[in-house]
Amino acid sequence: MAGEFYVNRNVINEVSLDEVARRRNYSLKPPLKERVKESLRCSVPKLKRSVLGFLPVLSWLPNYSVRDNALGDLSSGVSVGIMHLPMGLAYALLAGTPPVYGLYTSFYPVLVYIIFGTSKHISVGTFAVTSLMVGTVTQTLAPNSNYMTLNGTNGSAVIDTAALNYDRVRIASSLTVLCGIFQIAMGLLQVGFIATYLSDPLVRGYTTGAGIQVVLSQLSSTFGISTSLYSGPLSQVYLLIDICRHLPTTNIGALVITLIALAVLITIKELNACYDKKLPAPIPIELIVIIVATIISYYTNLNGLYKVAVVGQIPKGLLPPRNPDISLWGSVAGSAFALAIVGYAISISLGKTFGLKHGYRVDSNQELIALGACNLVGGFFQCHFVTPALSRSLLQDTTGGKTQVVGLISSVFMLIIILEIGSLFQTLPKAVLAAIVYVNLKGIFMQFWDIPALWKSNKVDLMVWLVTLVCTILLNLDIGLAVSVGFSLLTVIFRSQLPSYYILGQVPGTEIYLDIDSYEEAKQIPGIIVFRSSTSIYYTNAELYLDALQEKSGIDTGKLLTEKKKKEAKEKRQAKIEENKAKKEAKRLKRSGVVCLDDDIDIKTISQDQKSNQLSIILSDRPTNGQVNWAFENGAEPGIHGDDLKTLKSSTNKVEMGNSSLTTHTLILDLSTASFVDTVTIKTLRNIFKDFKAIGIAIYLSGCQVCVVKQLTNAGFFCESIPKNCLFATVHDAVLYSIRIHEDKGLPSYDSALNISTKM
Repeated sequence: MAGEFYVNRNVINEVSLDEVARRRNYSLKPPLKERVKESLRCSVPKLKRSVLGFLPVLSWLPNYSVRDNALGDLSSGVSVGIMHLPMGLAYALLAGTPPVYGLYTSFYPVLVYIIFGTSKHISVGTFAVTSLMVGTVTQTLAPNSNYMTLNGTNGSAVIDTAALNYDRVRIASSLTVLCGIFQIAMGLLQVGFIATYLSDPLVRGYTTGAGIQVVLSQLSSTFGISTSLYSGPLSQVYLLIDICRHLPTTNIGALVITLIALAVLITIKELNACYDKKLPAPIPIELIVIIVATIISYYTNLNGLYKVAVVGQIPKGLLPPRNPDISLWGSVAGSAFALAIVGYAISISLGKTFGLKHGYRVDSNQELIALGACNLVGGFFQCHFVTPALSRSLLQDTTGGKTQVVGLISSVFMLIIILEIGSLFQTLPKAVLAAIVYVNLKGIFMQFWDIPALWKSNKVDLMVWLVTLVCTILLNLDIGLAVSVGFSLLTVIFRSQLPSYYILGQVPGTEIYLDIDSYEEAKQIPGIIVFRSSTSIYYTNAELYLDALQEKSGIDTGKLLTEKKKKEAKEKRQAKIEENKAKKEAKRLKRSGVVCLDDDIDIKTISQDQKSNQLSIILSDRPTNGQVNWAFENGAEPGIHGDDLKTLKSSTNKVEMGNSSLTTHTLILDLSTASFVDTVTIKTLRNIFKDFKAIGIAIYLSGCQVCVVKQLTNAGFFCESIPKNCLFATVHDAVLYSIRIHEDKGLPSYDSALNISTKM
């Protein structure tokens, strides 16, 4: 019948499995010497693969289809280029550099990514979170207070803006070069997997916390106030207090400009979202707001009349490359490494998202090299750190972009702005840029909806999310990231150290074994306990595994062994007493003229039959070298009374089946979830075998992976007392073997309940 499943085979343990499956006695891998030779051997196909892997542009550009891709790439490139302008200007201020350097950052690295990148849809450039991380470093190493000079006319203190900007650009570019070196080194060492330690809840909590810091950093531009520089833990708290203290000096003009810009940006962006399918391209509202605000500011002289802060001088043309200041690397190494990891985590998560959506592969290690090259080259041209931005990447995807040519077109657009029209935006109010930053953080703040979702799905991930958020805000971005990663790893350790433990029962008529607490149809086989842990056993949870085994099975080996020793001691004393009595009785009989049996006979009772006037001798039939299953002992034993009897009964595990009961005679440890075993695990398993065998319970292992069997064998786990045939391929094999063995000993057979054809 369709859907039925039949099994007809011998019960398989590890020894028979080696014979049936024909275990290899040799490795399929070539010898180390051959592998080294192969890695050093150079051939044309291998060279071609290496070159194409390192320079992906050589693989996709010759096959570029103008008819299929050109129109979509053109429209998308213009749209992305338009968005680069306001974001470059705004995020340069976050990085602590003049706005024009944000335009450079949106030009040079994009060209480099076209050559080395493997993602077709991510848009590399400025990003709020990483720009703020750069700004934290630049403002810490070059605070405003170090550049105060006295005004010659009125003696007031003013900031030497030229020197301040020069040093901050030098710090930002040097930091970016070091980040690029870190990323390229990690890519060449094939350690792209390091981003896997940044879980999705951690990254989302981190970016949300960084988004809050971005908002706090822009409040001074919104209210037109001047705040002090704070660094280190709790700096954001001090900054918020300082902002509240300066609120009475708010510049009304800057506040009004921010509110108007926010209203316009939010309204048009919502219209873009509602009519995205009807519009050929989203309305470039950021560009429109920048142009209109610049015109209004220029003709109304907002800076001169109302003291509204503006962008300031934006020079035309490109700057020549400049060597980084290597002397700064020692003081910024920690921040550079954190930037490199965060930027890569954002890049690879976006890249893989779009890769899955459009059906192409993103190479994680090559992405590290590509980002590293972007930052290395960009740092020499005085750019600050770059990484893909979610808003620009989504725009590139939704406007029809299909290849990396989008980046080339957006770079041409940025080059025109830098060379010709960039200086026209010198009167742009900084409050408008703050409003653009706020609006583009919408996607980040939508991540607060993760809280109710994680509360329902996984509270441990919710803890990681919240701890990361709090640490990022209170401890700053670099220290907060380190603490968050540490906490995230601790949750992994705790979850593996505190796994779930199950007693498994069989689903009738199948060889499937499930948790009896979770499944009603899962029935425990009488006399057999199947125990499973939800994770590997290793040194941190080995003791917990043993405790859970005794608790779940109801068999306290320590108490049973103690009772066994007490009983054996009592029996020895009783035997000694009986032996002495027998010897005395034998002597008495000898004196009375009665022939006695040999002294070697164990005499239990000697009594005189008064009716027949004869002597009767009863010999003991108790085995002196047998083994007693102490888990079977249910009734009162000689010399055990009161509390001792209660303790012994409570330590005995019974499994009810119908109107009969059968005490445990077999324990099966399902190790199918174990991926490795360490020395502590091996000692724990040996102790389990020793203790349970001492109370007469058979122990079997099942479901071990090949690597686990190899580790057990190499550690000398299998020996005369623990033969290899106690390890079975599946739980069901071990169950069937136990049933047949105990059937031979006179216990009931349960094959009819299993309803599966097997052979021994």
